[in-house]
Amino acid sequence: FNFKGKIAICIRRTLSIPRSIHELIWGLLLLQIFGLNPWVAILAICIPYSCLLARVFSDQLDNLDPSSFIAMRQSGSGAINALTTALLPPMIPVINSYSGYRLECALRGATMLGLFGLGGIGNELNLTLKSLEFEEMWTSLWMLGLVMFSLEAILNWWRRYPSSPSQSERQFFIALGIMLTTVGLSFIWLKSLDINLISNFEWHPINLPTITEVINAFHELPLINLAWNTILMTILAAGIAIGTPALGIVLWPSKLGIIVQSCIWSLLRLIPAPLSALLILLCTSPSIFVAALALGLQNLGVMGRLLKEGVSRQSDNIYIGLQSSGSSNRIAWLYGHLSPQSSKYLAYSAYRTDVLMRETAVVGVVGGVGLGWQLQESLSSFNWAQVLLVTSAYSTLTLIGETMSENSRQIFLKPAKKNDQSSFEI
Repeated sequence: FNFKGKIAICIRRTLSIPRSIHELIWGLLLLQIFGLNPWVAILAICIPYSCLLARVFSDQLDNLDPSSFIAMRQSGSGAINALTTALLPPMIPVINSYSGYRLECALRGATMLGLFGLGGIGNELNLTLKSLEFEEMWTSLWMLGLVMFSLEAILNWWRRYPSSPSQSERQFFIALGIMLTTVGLSFIWLKSLDINLISNFEWHPINLPTITEVINAFHELPLINLAWNTILMTILAAGIAIGTPALGIVLWPSKLGIIVQSCIWSLLRLIPAPLSALLILLCTSPSIFVAALALGLQNLGVMGRLLKEGVSRQSDNIYIGLQSSGSSNRIAWLYGHLSPQSSKYLAYSAYRTDVLMRETAVVGVVGGVGLGWQLQESLSSFNWAQVLLVTSAYSTLTLIGETMSENSRQIFLKPAKKNDQSSFEI
């Protein structure tokens, strides 16, 4: 009986619950408990993101060769010393790359939370859109775009930084220094904006529902219908996000086509899904297809970026050989670039589908359908029994999807080397 192994499994399963709940849901729940407070948005992003980072780092540790760690342990080294010496250096490039990607996601998440009254540029976008002040809305979008493109340029430069084992520790400490400096500057900037992070929380206790109330809420809610709409929304959004970049790059594989598509993908990544849903709703009425389209468009930009980076990192030998043999540019792209990248792309697509399941809460809240819409309705009426049931249903669906995505990734990545870390870089 491996007691430590059982503890590790319990910790991993426990952390899967907070990350199964989208940051927007965390924000709405914490908003009801603590009221309007800057820490609400910060905690709403930190709780699921820290658990997501823990999952990625755990997967990477499982894929590393443990022989050096076992040798150090058998020679008498402590567990922490062996871990930091044998396993941490190969992990540092992955930590830097994925942490940078999560920083970009946190910026989009902060915008989404601002759409629902938690301050920031998202709140300004929501107010200008409701008042039909489109000049101010586009100004806010240009500001957000400038920040996003600047951050992406910095992260791209950081990813190209040499990451050999001899320089990995130096890169890690440079990243740590940049992070601490950014945190310090953020506190100074927030203070200049009269945002007091030291203010006390205003505790608004929630009366936990009784068993009878939970049973009544279970009979009142059409949970099966809500869950089915959420699953259908995920499938439709995944089809848009996963299939469109590969199809577009095969249909227009020229250099100009890739540049144009890259610009479109960057623009789609820029606009948060709630804002896309609000803009689409100006032209049509709420439906599951509108929600899936808004969700799929943003993730299309993420998947397009992943596909482009994966293609740029691989060898051109097959592509050049096919072109030299007389194949058309499209056929050469299909078999020379896209086909060798397909296993990693599908593996990340399985993970991205798991993310899409969580993000259905975003478009549901702004007038779509599914569990996210019902959660907003239950929170508005302070029906905590329904909130408990809907949140539990969301968590269950996400955990099932996470388990399925893990199994799918293992199948897709079987032909690849175990220590290949490129599929986890974003």
